[in-house]
Amino acid sequence: MIDKTLRRRTFLEKCIVRGLLVGAAAFSQTRLLAAWEEAQARAMKPTTPDDLGPFYKKGAPNKANLRVAREPGLPLRISGKILDTRGEPVHDARVELWHADQKGIYDLQGYRYRTKLALDSATDYQVETIMPGHYAARPVQHVHYLITAPGCKPLITQLYFATDPFFESDAHKDFKKYLLKFHHESIRPVTLLDEGTLPRSAVTFDLILEKA
Repeated sequence: MIDKTLRRRTFLEKCIVRGLLVGAAAFSQTRLLAAWEEAQARAMKPTTPDDLGPFYKKGAPNKANLRVAREPGLPLRISGKILDTRGEPVHDARVELWHADQKGIYDLQGYRYRTKLALDSATDYQVETIMPGHYAARPVQHVHYLITAPGCKPLITQLYFATDPFFESDAHKDFKKYLLKFHHESIRPVTLLDEGTLPRSAVTFDLILEKA
């Protein structure tokens, strides 16, 4: 790690000497190098891509409340920001989101627990839904995402839950058994909200897009 950092600094210093890295103002070499490294340190890692899965369905409605009246399931609020790798907000994003019901069944006839949010000028999203269930072919709770935005690469990813009982077993063994991909950075902690009514869970999942 130290050698890699030194090589990067040496390369940047050569760029400054050759005029390949210049400042708009009167920057000294030391200040220019420090400014560049600070900007690089603020850069955000793009959200890890994942499989689309076999249950994707086009034509989902643009709605933020996916809960079905009188249908069982722990209420879940999913929210987050849409950003690029520089930490800048991304406008006009379309966030498609879908998951199984409490029993682990996807609705292939209609659009239960499916949405395509048109954010337009907004740069964050929020969905009211339920905690998805498990199913035998892929026994880990997850929510699928497909995000598109002007000037950015499309992102297909999935959200996982730190409270999932699946993770209490041997995750590496089980993922190999079920031929599952697994991305630790996509597991999010779950907050239990007390809003004076029924218990409600909440997860924050920011989506970091790469420029096209």
